[in-house]
Amino acid sequence: MAHDHPRSDTMSPRLSFSQWRAALSLFPYVWQYKQRFLIAMVLLVCAKLANVSVPLVLKEIVDHLQAPTVALTLPMLFIVLYGLLRFGNTAFTELRDAIFARVLQRAMRGVIYDVFRHLHAQSLRFHLDRRTGGLAADIERGSRSIRFLINFSLFNIAPTLLEILMVAGILFAKYDPWFGGITLATLCVYIFFTVVVTNWRLKFRRSMNETDAQANARAVDSLLNYETVKYFNNEEYEARRLNDDLRRAEEASVRSEITLAWLNAGQAGIIAVGVAAMMGLAARGVAQGQMTIGDLVLVNAYLIQLFIPLNFLGTVYREIRNALTDMEKLFGLLQRPPEIVDTPGAAPLEPGQGEVRFEHVAFAYDPRRAILDDVSFTIPAGRKLAVVGASGAGKSTLSRLLFRFYDVTGGAIRIDGQDIRGVTQQSLRSAIGMVPQDTVLFNDSLYHNIGYGRPGASRAEVEEAARAAHLDQFIANLPDGYDTIVGERGLKLSGGEKQRVAIARAVLKNPLILVFDEATSSLDSATEQAIQEELRRISENRTTLIIAHRLSTVVDADEILVLDNGRIVERGNHAELMMRDRRYAEMWRLQLRDSGL
Repeated sequence: MAHDHPRSDTMSPRLSFSQWRAALSLFPYVWQYKQRFLIAMVLLVCAKLANVSVPLVLKEIVDHLQAPTVALTLPMLFIVLYGLLRFGNTAFTELRDAIFARVLQRAMRGVIYDVFRHLHAQSLRFHLDRRTGGLAADIERGSRSIRFLINFSLFNIAPTLLEILMVAGILFAKYDPWFGGITLATLCVYIFFTVVVTNWRLKFRRSMNETDAQANARAVDSLLNYETVKYFNNEEYEARRLNDDLRRAEEASVRSEITLAWLNAGQAGIIAVGVAAMMGLAARGVAQGQMTIGDLVLVNAYLIQLFIPLNFLGTVYREIRNALTDMEKLFGLLQRPPEIVDTPGAAPLEPGQGEVRFEHVAFAYDPRRAILDDVSFTIPAGRKLAVVGASGAGKSTLSRLLFRFYDVTGGAIRIDGQDIRGVTQQSLRSAIGMVPQDTVLFNDSLYHNIGYGRPGASRAEVEEAARAAHLDQFIANLPDGYDTIVGERGLKLSGGEKQRVAIARAVLKNPLILVFDEATSSLDSATEQAIQEELRRISENRTTLIIAHRLSTVVDADEILVLDNGRIVERGNHAELMMRDRRYAEMWRLQLRDSGL
């Protein structure tokens, strides 16, 4: 009978074009191993031929044993053949699965690999808009669906339909045509009923899955914000909200289970009528002397062989629909073109001195609201430029544009005279090192997180980078040293320790250009001073862009830009800006007053 399993379900009664396209998109991943695929199909047919032959041999055994004088030799031969066919069915099936296993796993690996690379090729805008949990669930469900769709479409539905046709053909050929007719009629009624009722149940399935997903999302969001919940003493509030979601999910699940019971009962009724009609015909044939006891056994055996897999047709149909929906989301990710792509014929960034130039740059995340407007400045090779301003002035947008996370909507950004839109993204980002405000670490070892600055660096180079960031003494005092696991997002480390890891990464990367995006704004004064010294040291003789809120961190910059509402309103070094006594000087006095100096 049909059985429900929790699964994303947002389908309409008919398969959409995108669902068919998702199914067809899977074919090239399978067909690249066509030799194994074809061998598996041959073994599948052999297994079904063996399975269909079993009742025929069983009939001969029963009929021969019923004869008044029977030599044991012939029935024994049929018994041996019966055993060989039984074994052959299993052997061919297992050999088929063994040969096809590599095709299935490589197809899954190929799809997930392509999706993963495609996601990393997407722009920052895409990743800011997505929900990580939902995206991970789509990928996980999609990969499961690939396995399900291949296994059940090739090795469940197709073989079952093949076996039904074989059995119906045998019954038509050997017995009264009513036997074959009842078999096909039962199959058609069963499929029609299953499709109609399953499509009717979709609204209940959708409701159940949506409420279940909402409850899961609520729980995950609450746990991710565990500290915030504790800060505001809102444990009971969160529990009540989750309980409300769970109550709605419970009601939807109960409705889904009730409709599933109706589906199962209807399927059982159709099968019962078909079986009863077939057995009634067979019994009448035996009573009238038109059929033997062996024929009755054969019909009964075929009924068992047919209707046991048919019982799962409702589940398989629904799960294939669900699988196509999940695959539609997975392959839909592949269909979404990246916002930022290398231009045709893009060349690697040519090595130079590292001069950075913003030429009349304009940018807007949303056309209705400009972030940068006619921003022009140059950072000479080996010099240091700082950008300061209030929150929301557009400071961090400069670094995102330099990394080409977004493309400018006006003007150009050049490195050593080369427009960054005309070079490969890989070479561009290899030339730039970043120390961000909030360093996010992988839930892995310290060694892995430092070495991430340049995968493939030797252990000596990683340790040297740690020493340059003054991390070596801290690591030496840890029980597990470089093998210490830093926790989710690096939460086991303090802010200063995480910043030193970011500095070590930048040192190991050894970039031409450095960007410090408010790299010390979240640290205490003592830690900030120490980190600032290290930042000054690693930025010597490198082109450096400093984005800062605290003005005390930029006094040694060769040039300081004051950004306000996306425009440069002042520029000069610290002394020049203080002498002008305008926006920068006002910000300086405010920060001195706030710090109590």
